[in-house]
Amino acid sequence: MSSHSNHSPSPGDASPRHPLYLAAQVREIDSREIAAAKDDGQERGDVSGFALMQRAAMAAYCALRGRWPDARRLSVLCGAGNNAGDGYVLAALAASDGLEVQLVALREPEALTGEAARGVEMARSAGLVMQAWTDAIELAGELVVDALLGTGLGGEVREPYAAAIAAINASGRPVLALDIPSGLAADSGAVLGVAVRATLTTTFIADKFGLHTGQAADHVGELAFCPLGVDSAEHADIVPVAELLDEALVEAALPPRALASHKGDFGHVLVIGGAPGLGGAALLASQAAARLGAGKVSLATASEHVGASLIRTPEVMARRVRGVSDAMPMIEAADVIVVGPGLGRDAWGQGLMQAALDSGKPLVIDADGLNLLVECWPELRRDDWLLTPHPGEAARLLGISGGEVQADRLAASRALQARRGGTHVLKGAGSLIAGPLGVGVCPYGNPGMASGGMGDVLSGILGALVAQGLALESAARVGTLLHARAADEAASVYGERGLLAGDLACYARILANGRPATRR
Repeated sequence: MSSHSNHSPSPGDASPRHPLYLAAQVREIDSREIAAAKDDGQERGDVSGFALMQRAAMAAYCALRGRWPDARRLSVLCGAGNNAGDGYVLAALAASDGLEVQLVALREPEALTGEAARGVEMARSAGLVMQAWTDAIELAGELVVDALLGTGLGGEVREPYAAAIAAINASGRPVLALDIPSGLAADSGAVLGVAVRATLTTTFIADKFGLHTGQAADHVGELAFCPLGVDSAEHADIVPVAELLDEALVEAALPPRALASHKGDFGHVLVIGGAPGLGGAALLASQAAARLGAGKVSLATASEHVGASLIRTPEVMARRVRGVSDAMPMIEAADVIVVGPGLGRDAWGQGLMQAALDSGKPLVIDADGLNLLVECWPELRRDDWLLTPHPGEAARLLGISGGEVQADRLAASRALQARRGGTHVLKGAGSLIAGPLGVGVCPYGNPGMASGGMGDVLSGILGALVAQGLALESAARVGTLLHARAADEAASVYGERGLLAGDLACYARILANGRPATRR
């Protein structure tokens, strides 16, 4: 292993920079803040439930005016509970500011209680008239405010809310969602039947996990986090379920190299893959490993792919491997093994997979390597590997359906880590990195990544980072960030359509060196 192996930053050394919580945890923080304010009297200022509601509505209204400064007409749709209360208060603020407000109630305002009822009173005091929802209502605003359903939604959206959400989505107007787009599960990012497609979402008190993964990408739009003066970190016993990762991790993990460095300082990656007829994946992985700074990269592949590798990346030491005996010298020389891209599932692939597992070296396993784990090693668990499944592969590893994985990506990610050990990257919108120290969420990436070979490039990046001395969990977090950010940079230059996996390695290299990619 490289001489830098003892200098890898640990993702768990400090409190999360951007913690993510479940809805029940946020409600507990909210209630504690209100109780503490009552206990402390005037020392903490006015932190009553209604004061927090007013702060939330004001924060959302300021975000609205900042995003749409010329808007003059709003349609505000309110349901029940405090989410509706936020909407009523926002409607009052808008009316007091001279805007024309269409205020639509999906639940009888007189039926609301507590802070929500005070919000209704505030809207009435501002001269607003509540219009009862019907399917025939026309939304008159230039933009729509969604205050229908909050974070407490536990099942599929029912009528009349489903019809109202459909009408919002069909209106063609920009949408501001309060706290969460109605119909989106706050704890998972799954759509509960139907969900508002927001242009801007303002979320309050503490950030919610479900706003950052799964189907949230199609519904949240731009996200504005408004803590309302509440510091969730003060409630240390309420442990965040995840951390939203930040690019600062890359700089911390990959400092400038010493001037006297040599290739032996940066590790040796071996990529095992490319069965006959399946060479592309292994070539992508090995090139990415080279571009991301591994000191040496070897490729154990079928003979027919050696020439292509020499032409594509002559720096990669490609060797014909007919079976395990050919591969053993390469395995013994490596610091980390990437196994699975184009590996196949026949005797050739199974034998090489077994040799990799027996090597005692850190492993990055993807693609057919994951399929072979399901078929041949269904109970194997170890701490020195990094698995990178997409939802379908994760489903096979867990023995459930892909739909079940996507319905609760956090639970699936945790289950994979608990069952198989090590570190896992559950790929997809809002990729999740689960390791012994917790779960990280990657906030980058774009739809252009929905093309073949992207996972192979990620595997090569991860192998290179492990070879350079990063612990598996740190490598997974940093590598996933680099991979997604590289895709964003590439898309910013040429667009999302037609983005190829082979485009990413050069952009990732630039980002890994602390330089912004050059944009045309």
